[in-house]
Amino acid sequence: MLYYLYEYLTSQGIHIPGMGMLRYISFRAGMAVLLSLTIALVYGKSIINYLRGKQMGELVRDLGLDGQKQKEGTPTMGGFIIIIATLIPVLLFTRITNIYIVLLIVTVIWMGAIGFIDDYLKKIKKNKDGLSGKFKIVGQVGLGLIIGVTMYFHPDITVKRKYADAKVVNRNNVEQNFSPTEKITVSTVPFTKNNEFDYSGILFWMNDKDAHEWAWIVFIPIVIFIVTAVSNGANITDGIDGLAAGTSTIILLALAFFAYVSGNIIFADYLNIMFLPNMGETTIFAVAMVGAVIGFFWYNTYPAQVFMGDTGSLMLGGVIAVLAVILRKELMIPVLCGIFLIENISVMLQVVVFKYRKRKFGLEYAQNNRLFKMSPLHHHYQKDGFHESKIVNRMIIIGVMLAIVCLITLKMR
Repeated sequence: MLYYLYEYLTSQGIHIPGMGMLRYISFRAGMAVLLSLTIALVYGKSIINYLRGKQMGELVRDLGLDGQKQKEGTPTMGGFIIIIATLIPVLLFTRITNIYIVLLIVTVIWMGAIGFIDDYLKKIKKNKDGLSGKFKIVGQVGLGLIIGVTMYFHPDITVKRKYADAKVVNRNNVEQNFSPTEKITVSTVPFTKNNEFDYSGILFWMNDKDAHEWAWIVFIPIVIFIVTAVSNGANITDGIDGLAAGTSTIILLALAFFAYVSGNIIFADYLNIMFLPNMGETTIFAVAMVGAVIGFFWYNTYPAQVFMGDTGSLMLGGVIAVLAVILRKELMIPVLCGIFLIENISVMLQVVVFKYRKRKFGLEYAQNNRLFKMSPLHHHYQKDGFHESKIVNRMIIIGVMLAIVCLITLKMR
């Protein structure tokens, strides 16, 4: 909103000293992260007290973990802190008509609403199972469908690819190094030399024209899968104090960097990557959410004063998935979101191995010979005697290493 106010005042011949800084994405991003962090830190305590007053305390199942019952009654639905602290700076400092910002705001509200319904049923209606799994999937698929269809059909979502033989080195003419804007389902393949992959290539039996026309048949289901998988991964990771918030912060910082360089044609030219017109605004959104999550992390570190609940974890996973998709970095998710991935896989492996051993050797053997002492993986380490702070810190360190690997891919070609 402030950007539009600046444009309006300028058009009327009114020049306020310092307001011209709003032209720059870097300035607006800096202000957004400061504001989001301030909102989360200053008002986080009030939100926590409100949730406690509404008796939104966590009902902890007895899983036999050390210190588990001490968390009984800790307020949940703390994801509201992240949502509020993100949306206010985004509305103030971004061009909210930008299609990417619209998609991200829709994602926050959509996934936050699904998580809220789940938490509401658990805490208010005392339904321990919360929202049925199939309804969660329907919600996630619905969001994936919205993102996929918009990405494919919206005229403002385009790509400019750099010519293979580009030789212009004058930074004032770098646009000559790029092709005209294209509507194309192309993504970045990490760790490869020719690192652009067009989903239409999967339809290899069609000619090029038909393949591009029907690429949505492949692209949209993949987007749906990514949104569903990553949001569930973040949800599963949210099991001990600070883990989901800490790892999500690292992922969001990496995506914010990708957004900035991909939306700046000079950096895109230097790094030899795709230029994504209008993408720079998403940098502001990403860093605003970083500030909000860090502010929430202040209250969520061990021993947690608040849990984010599904309101926060499903929303965070959804935003990370959508950011990766719009940045054409979705094929990097297995590395960048490696913590989410191993947490997800640990649950699936636990179930598969248990069912196999039960069928092969009987129920008693399967119960006494599980693959992990408990899943997800962070609970396995808790059962092994590791303090949850140590588990969180080490997983954050691994997350930092994975993010650095992803950033290195910008020049590793």
